[in-house]
Amino acid sequence: MPAQETDAPVPMHRGRLVYLRPAERTDIPTFVRWLSDERTTRNLDLRSPIGLAMEERWFEDLLDHHGRDRWLFVICRLVDGRPVGSLDLHELDLTNGGCGLGIMIGDPADRSQGYGGDAIGVLLAFAFEQLRLERVWLDVYAANPDARRLYERLGFVHEATFRHGVYRAGQYDDVNRMAILRSEWADRRAGEAAGVDANAGGA
Repeated sequence: MPAQETDAPVPMHRGRLVYLRPAERTDIPTFVRWLSDERTTRNLDLRSPIGLAMEERWFEDLLDHHGRDRWLFVICRLVDGRPVGSLDLHELDLTNGGCGLGIMIGDPADRSQGYGGDAIGVLLAFAFEQLRLERVWLDVYAANPDARRLYERLGFVHEATFRHGVYRAGQYDDVNRMAILRSEWADRRAGEAAGVDANAGGA
């Protein structure tokens, strides 16, 4: 039976739990609320609360760079479209095929729900398949071991430690650089697909 015209659109970039969409001006108050919560900013490179005026200026700058040397997406739940965070690709180096990745889950209640890992998986597919990049890297503070374990499960490999690379809350912390290559990502996807096929075959 043909789909009805009232059917909801299918998100272009979606995983099992979330989909990614561009940021809109209407998201600015939500971003300000997230970035004013110390529980969120403790693992971000942010020194003071962000106000509406500052975030509006940031948004204007984002519009100038989005799709050229940066991509930023809002993470939304598939079940109801509610935003739960944001993630981006930055410092795009199209000559050498690399970029950095950053992610934020805004409300503490939305953490440990699988949204972050699902969103990163979607973004990696975009980076390696659509942008044809070779390497995606990220930085994680040593004081955030839960995030490092998540990145390791997603296939990121520790490459370097910048000792005392960040000063937060009255003390220095190490910063760990992790990265994943396109070939490593492709091998993981193939292994996961094979596992799914094997399970389906044995059903």
